[in-house]
Amino acid sequence: MIAQLFIKPTNKGKIQLFRYFFVGGAAFAVDFGLLWLLTEWGLSYLLSTAFSFVAGLTINYALSVRWVFRDHTLHSHIIEFVFFAAIGVVGLGMNEAIMWMATELAGLYYLGSKLISTAVVFFWNFTARKYLLFYGKK
Repeated sequence: MIAQLFIKPTNKGKIQLFRYFFVGGAAFAVDFGLLWLLTEWGLSYLLSTAFSFVAGLTINYALSVRWVFRDHTLHSHIIEFVFFAAIGVVGLGMNEAIMWMATELAGLYYLGSKLISTAVVFFWNFTARKYLLFYGKK
């Protein structure tokens, strides 16, 4: 069971979602930490969100292609990363919109807003990437 969840390559969606949770957690830690650091150093929270997002995206891609998704729709890693990033850019737009609405309109602290946006964008990213880039052989 442990090998199925953590070691063996798989196309099973539930196991991939389980693994993506950890990958997302690592990417989130980088994203959240960098957001906090850059904002505390004086950058606007919206600009910090963009920079921290790119760092998280890079971590997410590297871990996803190594551990979560076995089969690739595209054969070029460069083109694959471009599409992976494009899905992420849609997620960034969602992230920025949620951050702004939750912070400016709802009056939440920006780090609380980040928690909300992360939950929403997590499911968008996993679903889009699994079914558009790493769907696997049926």
